[in-house]
Amino acid sequence: MSLDLPYLTLLVDIIDAGNLSQAARKLKMTRANVSYHLSQLEKSVGVQLVRRTTRRVEPTEVGWRLYEHGRSIRNEIVAAQETISNLGQGLQGRVGLSVPSGYGQMVMSDWLVEFKRLYPGIVLDVVFENRIDNLRDEVDIAIRILPEPPPQMVAREFGTVRYLACASQAYVAAHGLPTELAQLRTQPLITANVVGRHLSLRGYRQGEREEIMLAPTLISDHYPFLRQGILAGLGIGLVPDYVVEDVIANGEVLTALNDYRLSIFGTNMYLLYLPNRHQTRAVRTCIDFLMDKARAVEN
Repeated sequence: MSLDLPYLTLLVDIIDAGNLSQAARKLKMTRANVSYHLSQLEKSVGVQLVRRTTRRVEPTEVGWRLYEHGRSIRNEIVAAQETISNLGQGLQGRVGLSVPSGYGQMVMSDWLVEFKRLYPGIVLDVVFENRIDNLRDEVDIAIRILPEPPPQMVAREFGTVRYLACASQAYVAAHGLPTELAQLRTQPLITANVVGRHLSLRGYRQGEREEIMLAPTLISDHYPFLRQGILAGLGIGLVPDYVVEDVIANGEVLTALNDYRLSIFGTNMYLLYLPNRHQTRAVRTCIDFLMDKARAVEN
């Protein structure tokens, strides 16, 4: 049996990608070329390594074991390269970070600026988004607000999100505030949205659970804009507390439905990363830094 390292790492790329087409795009090869090299690898080891369907490839038992060895070897090579490149230098590398648009803009931005000041040699590539899909190749760390973390990822508890129903004093003077969750169906609502998900609001009160579908009149994933709409009296905001806590404190904005615990996208935040992807020192340092910040907020 002959097993060359380039073929082994190709197997890792194919299984990580999930199908031959995705692997071909990542490797900048044709799909036919990827398929040919996979066939050559299977021929050299004498067993089938993946089961091909029109949409996915699934590793066989032998394929999975070879994948794990290949992943470990690749991680060791990356770690060795990192050690060589960092000799005699400060902490360097790249960290791809995906953060929720609201929490990222209004809470985490200051943290990330501080991180860059501490580690100027690290390239910090930050995406503000509310995606709910898996981590992509360019993302090392993702912060997500979810009811439950994805089972295929390492998830560390990052904090809780408290949603508020709130409105400006001018809106309240003209329209009053709702006292029941169902009354929101007839109110102009201001909130964020997530592509690919129906927008609903869940309310928990005295052991009872209610849920209503939302039809907002002002929708954006740019939370400073949502805040501006609330202050302008355009409707009732359904937003996390950090968006409006200062204007609630000074009386510009009033809250409603305070006897409910509200949730739109879930109330738990998680820091997520893939278990089988090598973490550079830069990525590990960023994870530790962000976890320390999150603990300080919770405490």
